[in-house]
Amino acid sequence: MDFIRVRASADGTETISYWTGDVYGWQDDDGPHHLFGFEGLNVARAVEDGEGGWRLLTREAALYLDPKTRQVLDTWDNPLTGRPVEVRHVFNDPVNQRLGGYPVPTTRLGGQVVFNVDIRLAYPSPLKVADYPDNSASDTYRAMELFQFFVSAADLESDVPDVPAVFSWCRVSPWLPWMAMGQRGGGLVYHCRGAKVAEVPERLRERVGERFLHAPAEWSAPNMTSWTAFADEVGR
Repeated sequence: MDFIRVRASADGTETISYWTGDVYGWQDDDGPHHLFGFEGLNVARAVEDGEGGWRLLTREAALYLDPKTRQVLDTWDNPLTGRPVEVRHVFNDPVNQRLGGYPVPTTRLGGQVVFNVDIRLAYPSPLKVADYPDNSASDTYRAMELFQFFVSAADLESDVPDVPAVFSWCRVSPWLPWMAMGQRGGGLVYHCRGAKVAEVPERLRERVGERFLHAPAEWSAPNMTSWTAFADEVGR
């Protein structure tokens, strides 16, 4: 229950998490390079599943930015290949989770409590190399998503359903499909920080649209990722 109050709200109210940060890339013999700025939001609603756990209903959107000007990129001159590409921003709907099956590790640091969620991923890629040689590095998608949520111990010990939180997020992943990096060695590191917020910056609200300012009404599967979104768009 405590982590539900940190990640979302135990009374079913929608919560918005906003983040900002940067994306770095390296090749086996080159880098790391500061490739993008990055900002986005996740809108979540927690619902009890009737079996002692919770369903977290969310959708998220994020924008890739010029690393210096922080302006939104629609095209990008890939310095690693010398080729321009169309930037495909993140519009993932849904991004649902089941929570409550295991305790989330915590660390007490003075007046703060830190929840850490380390997610290690390895599963068949929706972009097979034989079908997408320019866009896929492997037939297996391997990545890590590393989260830390920082909350006040006093807030956590209260009975409020929605505990204020700030968080950090690090992601280690393969090259994005739209970067057209083929099977080059290396990959990406995302380094971001954020918080639960009442509103998000106007530019982000305008670019993502009204749909991504609200959580899904019902559970659905499978989840959308940048890889499945690319496969859907290219395969049309």
